[in-house]
This record gives sequence, structure tokens and C-alpha cells, in this order.
Amino acid sequence: MLVTILRTAMFCATLASCKPAVTVPTTDSPSVSGTSAPNASQQRSPQQAPLLTGAQQTELYLPYLQGKRVGMVVNQTSTIGKTHLVDTLLSRGVKITMIFAPEHGFRGDADAGAHINNTTDPKTGIPILSLYGKNKKPSAEMLKDVDVLLFDIQDVGVRFYTYSSTMHYVMQACAEQNKPMLLLDRPNPIGYLVDGPVLKPQFKSFVGMNTIPIAHGLTLGEYALMINGEKWLQNSVQAQVKTIPVKGYTHKMFYSLPIKPSPNLPNDQSIRLYPFLCLFEGTTVSQGRGTQTPFQVIGAPYYPDKSFSFTPVPIPGMSMDPPYKNQMCYGKDLTKMQLKENFTLSYLLDFYQKSGQKEKFFNNFFKSLAGTDELQKQIMAGMTEKEIRASWKPELEAYKKMRKQYLLYPDFE
Repeated sequence: MLVTILRTAMFCATLASCKPAVTVPTTDSPSVSGTSAPNASQQRSPQQAPLLTGAQQTELYLPYLQGKRVGMVVNQTSTIGKTHLVDTLLSRGVKITMIFAPEHGFRGDADAGAHINNTTDPKTGIPILSLYGKNKKPSAEMLKDVDVLLFDIQDVGVRFYTYSSTMHYVMQACAEQNKPMLLLDRPNPIGYLVDGPVLKPQFKSFVGMNTIPIAHGLTLGEYALMINGEKWLQNSVQAQVKTIPVKGYTHKMFYSLPIKPSPNLPNDQSIRLYPFLCLFEGTTVSQGRGTQTPFQVIGAPYYPDKSFSFTPVPIPGMSMDPPYKNQMCYGKDLTKMQLKENFTLSYLLDFYQKSGQKEKFFNNFFKSLAGTDELQKQIMAGMTEKEIRASWKPELEAYKKMRKQYLLYPDFE
């Protein structure tokens, strides 16, 4: 396999000292489908060494970058402490020739799906090229002045979160152009969760590139191993990836992100709810875009229970044209809810049944998010959550077995 894992220190240097918070889900948050949630005994103690992201372990990768022209796939989460990785590397004498930005842009302030323009970073003068929209894969022209491509972005462990799709395209470009890729790994905040339907190949899209479940239980370093190992890149090519693993991480942890990964995932609660609430983007239900609590409230004007309401409005840097803009929506407030399940279809089934809209409840995006057309058919047929879960269990169990081959960190089971 072409992926090299750097597990031990190769050079002596001072470690970066940022210490992101690491917590665990509460004990009343059992998971489903055989996934065991973390418990209080897995809380990190003050005596344990601090968790160190790949980016923080500069002594492991700075020598690899010296004397090379470096392209960087980064965004606002690519930091060491409060300093952006671009600034850190420039101060260490690394020559950065190009910055590539994923969805939401280099600074992470663009709406979901918004067009991202190519530009220049005003602070450093480095060109910034967008990898979102029509141009998702770096071209040979873009990489002509790049010797190594560095990837450092915080993911949230969910298939339709597009940073992992950007990584897939970057790996494809590196393989085709014979460019090495340096991946600085970061924790999966919900790495203890493997659940949801496995994507069917005919529903492959930018919100689902490969045959993995909605919550895949991988860090991006592990996912890169899987992409190479399963030969998922076009023409079965493999990328030359050097990964710097996270130090002190396990899949039993909930990892609290120090920086919000995108405009509409502002806190831990939104990240916990995101795996199943994002399916509402394929329906007539608002997921709270246009409020200060996106992916923590859901509702629609037609919902019969009027005890909770919200009104989506344009919010710069979050959502300028949210569904049901300036319309009162009624629904559920999940901002303070203690999760009883890590993944559930109960809210989706409830809103579908009370909408009375039948097929019109869904839009074309739903099948892409679900990664299959079966879930929509099952909901419309009146199947229970238990029956629906039973239908995807065989593929989910097969994925779990395959996943074990690519883990870099102790697992939750």
C-alpha cells in the first residue's frame, strides 16, 4: 500500500501546545445498530498527555516540506492553537505556492452551496483556488508549481459533509499527476458512530462519493487509507499519501471542535444532530438555516404542533436565502435535548406523517443525501424505523468489518 503512516517522532523539535477539549457523550446517549457510545470512564484525565492533531506535531512533517513548493488544501479549521497553519508554515520558512479552498471557502464564511471565487489571500498574497463548484479536482495546470500537496481540514464524520469528497478529488489529482500528498489528521468528533444506509453506487454524487454509511466512523486519515485500499479512485489508481496521525485520540471519544467547521454547524449539539437532521434538506422541512441554531431546530409552516416556532431570516456568513425565509415555522427545539439515540429516523417519520404531502414531501436531493432510493420508498410505504433499520443492517455490518482494516486508532468496540 502506498500510504505511509508516521507513528513515531523522526526529528527533535518543540511540539505545538494547543490542547483542544475532549469530552464524551453523556451516559444517557446510547447508540443504535450495535454502536456503543462512550461513557464517563473514557474521559481524559489531567494526567494523560494532551491530544495533539497532526498539524500540531510539526517536528514530524516540517523536514518533509523544507525545500519543496507546497500547495495547501485548508480552511478556517487548519490551525495550530489560534494561528492558521499557513502563517505557521510561512514563519518556519516553508514555501507555499498555492492555497486550495473547499466548500465554504478559505475562511469558512460562505453559505452551503455558494459559489466560491478564485482570489488572493490579502494577508500573504498567495493565490487561492476554489475546489467547489464546477472545478472540484486540481488540474495539472494548478499543480505545475506544486511539489507536495498538504491537506489539513477538520471533518465531522458524516458522508454528505463535502470536505471528505474534496479529499477524494485531491487524492485523484495527486495520483494522476504523481504528486505526493501530506495529510495532517484530525479527530472525528463522532468517531464512535457508524450508522445509516450504505450508499449505493448509482447514487454517487459530491455529497456521497463512496459506498460508506451516513456516519462512517473514520478520521480523514483513515478514510484516505480506505479510498486507496479499496481502489475507489478512478481507474483504480492509488495516491501516495503520507499521514501524520492524531496523538492521544481514540474512537471512544467525543471530540469538541475548537473552531466551527462550517457556518451552520456552530457547536457540539449541531454536530451530534447533523447525521440525521441533514436528511431534512431533502424535504419540505427547515433545518434551522436562517436562525442562530441551525441543525438544532426543525420545522415548517404546516406542522400541527404550534408549541415551538422560529422564523428563518437572512444571516450574513451563515445563510442569506434560507428555506421559508421570513415565514413562521413550527416544529421541534432540539438545542438542549439530551440524545437518547446517536442516529434516529423518528423526527423524519414524524414530519412526513404529519405533513400529508406524500411524495411531495421529498425533493430530488433526498436520494443523494440518503445514498439510496430505498429510504424514501420505505418511508412512503409506512415502514417503522425498526423495519427500515433491519433492511440496511447487512450492508452496514459488512462495512463495519471492512472498516476495521483501515483504523489508525483504538476503536469503540
